[in-house]
Amino acid sequence: MEQPLQFIANLALAMMLTALAAVELRSLKLAAYAYLAQALLMVSILLAVAYATQSEWLLVWALVALITKAGLISWLLLSYIRRLGVGREAPPFVDFAPSLLIAAALMVGFYKLTHAQALVLSPIGAPIVEPYRTNLAVAFTLFALGLYGIITRRDAFKAVIGMCLLENGVHLSLVSLAPGMPEMPIIGLVTEVFISV
Repeated sequence: MEQPLQFIANLALAMMLTALAAVELRSLKLAAYAYLAQALLMVSILLAVAYATQSEWLLVWALVALITKAGLISWLLLSYIRRLGVGREAPPFVDFAPSLLIAAALMVGFYKLTHAQALVLSPIGAPIVEPYRTNLAVAFTLFALGLYGIITRRDAFKAVIGMCLLENGVHLSLVSLAPGMPEMPIIGLVTEVFISV
């Protein structure tokens, strides 16, 4: 795989680790920083795909994602923590060790399943080549981890982080399914602004 394409796949794989951290860390501040790291990884993926495909719209999408995800949403999450003086999440439905094992198994299982079945998941040819195959598998894995975080947490803060993970999964799938399609960045921009508001 060419250097920029391998870089994109590595960034996507790093997104899974930040998602696991955002869901499982009990410290709300650390979970917010894990989400911020994931937002910066998403921006980096958009920039790398923009470079690889020479898409100016993806550059715009990356800028909006930087402002909304890494800027606005991360600032709101950290402001919430400071304003309420809350340091730890409310006790979740599943204790830390079993939850970490379930989330890790979900992450590995979902990634392997969707990576192996990328062609079935998409009617177009892009996901069968790298890095789009990896990105699509990571996108579905992020979606699953976000849903897991929403279902197993009692804390509204963690539910918001779970929804942000769902959104990042959707955005990664958009950029993976049709990286050269000019409408995808526009759809991404609209959903980026809509979710942020």
